[in-house]
Amino acid sequence: IPESGHKYYLQFSTEAYRTGEDAGNCLATVLYPKKKSPPVVSIKCSHTKDQKEIQEEDNRLYQRIRHQSKPITGNNIPDSYGNIEPALEPVWALAVAGSSSIMWEKSTETLGYSLAQVKSVRQWVREDDFTEFDYTVLLHEMPTQEIISCHMRLKWLPGHPLKVKHFCASESHGVDEGSGAESGSAAGPAAEKGANF
Repeated sequence: IPESGHKYYLQFSTEAYRTGEDAGNCLATVLYPKKKSPPVVSIKCSHTKDQKEIQEEDNRLYQRIRHQSKPITGNNIPDSYGNIEPALEPVWALAVAGSSSIMWEKSTETLGYSLAQVKSVRQWVREDDFTEFDYTVLLHEMPTQEIISCHMRLKWLPGHPLKVKHFCASESHGVDEGSGAESGSAAGPAAEKGANF
């Protein structure tokens, strides 16, 4: 699109992250603006699971987190053999969802990212019903093969959008800009800019 950027039309299928089950099909348009800013995404999906089933899965994950006897902490998830301790699966699942909003913001037509590892995670004790975690995550940048370290603060309660704030740094690029209050979910992140933390 002259003066605006490149627009892509996509049709793709999705699968549940943990089980690999078919999760539905999506149609999307993605506009990569000429100026440096996140892509503009419009997406419509048909889901194979109904909303009630998704809410029940969210509640099971939430209850596992809430019923820990002490705040969750962990390092190197997965470990060097690719294993994730069962007790740390909920924080890994949240890291995947939260880091997707970082990847969405940082991606360009020529750069993409995947979550390589959670270097560290620490749960915050809160007085309300929300769960809150501090993460240091490593993102694998493609095609450069660079590993980007990002600090991520994540807040979640079932039925509410995932709130993510982040700050990333890389050796070759120096310090990258961070986010403000990010709001998103595994189903589709959406950015809301705010102050850095």
